[in-house]
Amino acid sequence: MAACALLNKGLVKGGEITKLTAANTNQNETLKDQSSGGQVVAVRSSVVDVRFLSELPKLHTELRTGEKRQVVIEVVAHLDHETVRGMALTSTQGLARGDVVFNTGHLLQIPVGKNLLGRMLNVFGDPIDLGDALKNPLLRPLQQTPPGLTEQITHTDVFFTGIKAIDLLAPLERGGKAGLFGGAGVGKTVLITELIHNMVETYKGLSLFCGIGERCREAEEFYREMQATGALTNTVMIFAQMNEPPGARFRVGHAALSIAEYFRDEERQDVLLLIDNIFRFVQAGSEVSGLLGRIPSRVGYQPTLSTELAELEERICSTRNASMTSVQAVYVPADDFTDPAAVHTFSHLSSSIVLSRKRASEGLYPAIDPLQSSSKMLSPLVVGQRHYDIAQEVRRSLALYEDLKDIIAMLGLEELSQEDRNTVYRARRLERFLTQPFFSTKVYTGLEGRQVSLEDTLSGCERILADEFSDLPESKLYMIGSLADLQTAAEANVR
Repeated sequence: MAACALLNKGLVKGGEITKLTAANTNQNETLKDQSSGGQVVAVRSSVVDVRFLSELPKLHTELRTGEKRQVVIEVVAHLDHETVRGMALTSTQGLARGDVVFNTGHLLQIPVGKNLLGRMLNVFGDPIDLGDALKNPLLRPLQQTPPGLTEQITHTDVFFTGIKAIDLLAPLERGGKAGLFGGAGVGKTVLITELIHNMVETYKGLSLFCGIGERCREAEEFYREMQATGALTNTVMIFAQMNEPPGARFRVGHAALSIAEYFRDEERQDVLLLIDNIFRFVQAGSEVSGLLGRIPSRVGYQPTLSTELAELEERICSTRNASMTSVQAVYVPADDFTDPAAVHTFSHLSSSIVLSRKRASEGLYPAIDPLQSSSKMLSPLVVGQRHYDIAQEVRRSLALYEDLKDIIAMLGLEELSQEDRNTVYRARRLERFLTQPFFSTKVYTGLEGRQVSLEDTLSGCERILADEFSDLPESKLYMIGSLADLQTAAEANVR
């Protein structure tokens, strides 16, 4: 029929019809001989249409093509009874119509297991740290259904980090999701590294870092920092960098979750999943949606935004075996908190940790903003009445001090009432007490890291609020762990 149509248009001479028909017949016979094979019929950027004469592969099946089968394609739609549309997770350079496509018969897979610890991988689980290749790894599909409600833990537990500012003002939920807001240079990477260290110390668990759309410079620097601090041995790092196709950036989060689920369900270990940046996952999904020709929704985002984000976020939970807790860096476009990406992300978060550039410039590390950071866990029913009351009083003192800063700058501290001056002195001591030396920064600062229990944090803030240290220079409270460090330092000075 194709030959007759061409003949009618005058594009093919009558004597060539036989040759054209024979060529089409040979091509079809080639595909029939390869029962699991197909043929590329169209390539548009990362979107590849493939025709199968036999049974169509199921959705999310992995297809491979190219001279060395190096092009990986995921089936995302069935167009008709013999054509599928796929999204390439690798470069499609050199791919052409007529190339043979091989159906692997399985979903996209990722290696899992303890041999991944200390390694840096790409979305397919291939090492990118110049180390040895993985030998006989266990494989697990990228896409999994979340545990059923009967398998999840229904009671709420707090995930203690050993970091005073977080445990006091924005406690994390064990098995929940926390958002980490901060730009460049405010200590986001240091905080992530410290969380990884404390995860191993407190919960004897492991950490998994997922870089979505990372710059190659950021990934390389973070890998070397993890090596220098010794946190890499209990960590798996997986990246889909900024220059990779949108399909790879869109699926790397699912790949990280498959690895984390293995350690939670099979090894029964608590897992801390760190994602940088969850907004780039949304961006990658928007690119994929546009390439597939879907009509964009509000502000140009994909119409499936909420579904795609929920498919990722709902896999992060605690089961009877162990917990999976996530800390996700969140970028808010143009500081617009009504942006659809931000709104849908916030609906999944139980805690928000905001890093302040102003506090970082003052040397108050970790530079966590105590007034903007918040948590759904900070409730008397969850953390207890004492914890709640102390946190609220600390926040009230710091808020009053923030309001008085303009008056102090214009008129001076002496113009304040005695009560307001006491509030200022108390707030400045609280600010310094909430600083903390980190284990991950010892190689740079020379200060021994401190991990502080919740009881020591509450006790310290309670005593400062009671003006117990009003005669002590506020600098003595800077960069210490618990108040017991004051006594240790005093005894060292006496000696």
